[in-house]
Amino acid sequence: MSLSPVAAADGARQLLRGFALLRTPGVKRFVLVPLCINVLVFTGLLWVAVDRFAALVDWLQPQLPDWLAWLAWLAWVAFALLAALLLFYTFTLLANLISSPFNGLLAERVARHLGIEPAEPDEPLLRGMLRDLRQELRKLGYFLGRALLLAIVSLCLMFLPLVNALIPLLWFLYGAWVLALEYSDFHLANQGYRFDSQRRMLRDDIGRSLGFGAAATLATLVPVVNFLVMPAAVAGATALWCERLGRRQGP
Repeated sequence: MSLSPVAAADGARQLLRGFALLRTPGVKRFVLVPLCINVLVFTGLLWVAVDRFAALVDWLQPQLPDWLAWLAWLAWVAFALLAALLLFYTFTLLANLISSPFNGLLAERVARHLGIEPAEPDEPLLRGMLRDLRQELRKLGYFLGRALLLAIVSLCLMFLPLVNALIPLLWFLYGAWVLALEYSDFHLANQGYRFDSQRRMLRDDIGRSLGFGAAATLATLVPVVNFLVMPAAVAGATALWCERLGRRQGP
């Protein structure tokens, strides 16, 4: 287990490599299709939310006296802030669920480009997509369970002066671990590693894993770029583990 800065920097570098790998021939379609689906889904959800909120404001405004008319403007500001927060915190979760059937194929194409063949024989497209979706739901259960535990710990620490300053750091490290495990899964699953084995492998290389996850977490904060973080992270994690495992086939 290594927590060296060199390992963390190498993990972060792999995310940048992932962005470059997205331009690889034969890879682009596995990026564009889920990207378009995600944009359409979030645009539709935002349109419905704005339309319903506008109807609510139109109904509420005549009920207010003139001297409280400014509350309508304040409500729109509050709605915009809330919508931005919800979109930010739900984007990665929903985008991963929507794109999970494509991410296994994306990881396979990137690995082939790097000279690594999948450990498992080729399977029908639909069966592979369903397998990836089941794996995504299993990971979701793991992540939500740990998030609940961390929320309880955060509540306990909140009332301890000075110690409560650790809460944002704990959540950042948790997010980095989640993204590292999330995006490493696609290549490792293609190589035959089960979820338990994946967690053990990432723990054994914790510095590189957290470096990669931290870079992905920070990249999701950048508007527009966050739409490309997911496929870039899948490609980057694939490159990372192709290097770490070499041409080893399966666990």
